[in-house]
Amino acid sequence: MAIEKTTREKVEAGLARRHRKEALFRVVGMLATVVGVLFLGIFFATLVAKGSTAFKQTFVQLDITLEADVLAPGGTLDLGYADFDGLVRSALGKQFPEVTARADRRQLYRLVSVGASYALRDLIEKNPALLGTTQSLWVPASSDVDMLIKGNIDSNVDESLRTLSDQQIGWVTRLAARGRVESRFNKALFTNGDSRDPELAGVKGAVVGSFYMLLVTITLSFPIGVAAAIYLEEFAPRSRLSDLIEVNINNLAAVPSIVFGLLGLAVFIDWMALPRSAPLVGGLVLTLLTLPVIIIASRAAIQAVPPSIREAALGIGASNTQVVVHHVLPLAMPGMLTGAIIGMSRALGESAPLLMIGMVAFIVDVPGSLTDPATALPVQIYLWADSPERAFAERTSAAIIVLLGFLLLMNFAAVVLRKRMERKW
Repeated sequence: MAIEKTTREKVEAGLARRHRKEALFRVVGMLATVVGVLFLGIFFATLVAKGSTAFKQTFVQLDITLEADVLAPGGTLDLGYADFDGLVRSALGKQFPEVTARADRRQLYRLVSVGASYALRDLIEKNPALLGTTQSLWVPASSDVDMLIKGNIDSNVDESLRTLSDQQIGWVTRLAARGRVESRFNKALFTNGDSRDPELAGVKGAVVGSFYMLLVTITLSFPIGVAAAIYLEEFAPRSRLSDLIEVNINNLAAVPSIVFGLLGLAVFIDWMALPRSAPLVGGLVLTLLTLPVIIIASRAAIQAVPPSIREAALGIGASNTQVVVHHVLPLAMPGMLTGAIIGMSRALGESAPLLMIGMVAFIVDVPGSLTDPATALPVQIYLWADSPERAFAERTSAAIIVLLGFLLLMNFAAVVLRKRMERKW
């Protein structure tokens, strides 16, 4: 009886220790989850706080007289030689007629962006009948004025430490009091390419460049990766050669991305003489980068198909090819699409291999084809983050938000496609 009691006490003591360890394990796991979610929340909160202001831009209202003598001397409109800057400066000067000194007028003209003349030119190009009239137009303010209106420039700081002088801040205050300063949605962020002027810089060129590169990548990497996985799993004989190929594929998935950039530079640009900084070359480099990921995921999806599916198909007289095409491939396709999502997500966020093939160049125009010079969203973020102007800091965060939105949209489309193709057995 004493022995039985001792054994029971040992069992109860052991159960108590196991319960304590289980409770501790749960607490540690919950704590790790909370810490991870907390840091993720801090990241997104900081990103939105810094980048949300870039989705608004400050505009100044000016009454601009479209003088025919300036825009169309001799009665002929010539947009290439018309002095749009002069008209904008004249309209700004009319708001402050007391400003006559040359140095003061230069400071006054800096309140308005150079994009004002571009907007004026577009207006005249669309409607030449406006010549000789006076139009009240909202033109973009300079990046310094934009930073002041958004509260990123402290007027109480010493004048020598600010990009705007006390006199310029006074002019902006007077314009705002007259209702001629307004914050509007920043369409230029989505409709313009890159620019040296922060108030005119946009992500359209980078978004289009990323889209073209991903189009090339998915067009090449997915069918090639799936075909390679099917061959290695279903048809390749087990030998040292197939084992060597499998090991090399696994190793390639862990190779640093910059190595693929060096490979693309040597093969696609130096040897094949493809255009530098083109989405076509970027897509080829990213194809090399994503192929191992897609092959590994596709092989895992094929291995997850129950052997009974193959045996049943073979039992009713199907060939090996028919088994793969009509039974294995449809059941493994959701897993293959998961591998494609992972590979494309990695490709979308890569910048190192693109820097090696020259996509770090300053590109203003939006690419119109696969061979036009272009950049990508990660590279654009890198360029803006390295810019000294303070206004580019908020645009860097805004570009990251656009990149994350692009990634979520791509993943959502892939998940929907995967759900539609999913089959249960």
